[in-house]
Amino acid sequence: MIRKAESRDIPAILGLLRQVNDVHADGRPDLFVHGHTKYGAQELEGILADADSPVFVSEDGDGRIEGYLFSRISRHPEGGHLRPHISLYIDDICVDAACRRRGVGRRIYEYTEAFARSMGCHNVTLNVWAANPGARSFYESLGLREQKTTLEKIFD
Repeated sequence: MIRKAESRDIPAILGLLRQVNDVHADGRPDLFVHGHTKYGAQELEGILADADSPVFVSEDGDGRIEGYLFSRISRHPEGGHLRPHISLYIDDICVDAACRRRGVGRRIYEYTEAFARSMGCHNVTLNVWAANPGARSFYESLGLREQKTTLEKIFD
């Protein structure tokens, strides 16, 4: 079952945040610290209360959280150089390592895409780290295509 995350889900979400952080720390130890999380429990409370930052979780039949998806709704008004539109940005997605390759990520994404359409969104966007080619392949299998590229130069 896919549903909006609730405060009672915070301990499970923190565990998943640690898993996704460690994937990033494996690929970019110059930027990410193993064993940490992007958000703390108090920050998660605020995010879950923010209507423009919907978080969805996948829950199995026993009430165990299998994965999450953090998103952010952006409204771009008329005027300026962009056409007016609403966009849903996927900030973070994680499936518990024990639940991967069972369609959990696809179900969370498809639920989120349906949510975005119901909100009148023009598109769904996300970023993927170059050090995580498996994630990029997964996103491409869902129909996402490259929109722009971020380049960097690391100084020693």
